[in-house]
Amino acid sequence: MSVESIPVYSAGAAKLWAAIPTQARKLLLSNVWCGKCRHEVTITNFSGAVKAGDLLLVGLCSECRGDVARVIEVD
Repeated sequence: MSVESIPVYSAGAAKLWAAIPTQARKLLLSNVWCGKCRHEVTITNFSGAVKAGDLLLVGLCSECRGDVARVIEVD
């Protein structure tokens, strides 16, 4: 898995992301649905923010370079 840029996180998002174990983070980044490719892909060039209490990652599909997003629900 390659990440093409250093992710940018809001302060709250950085704290939530840091609380996730490293192995789980890798799985979350490599299991993002791309509506254009119609299968799971790796998210690249992503940023993170907190929306409605959950972590939202927004970036690009590693294959088609289209927009993708991943919501990580926080307990």
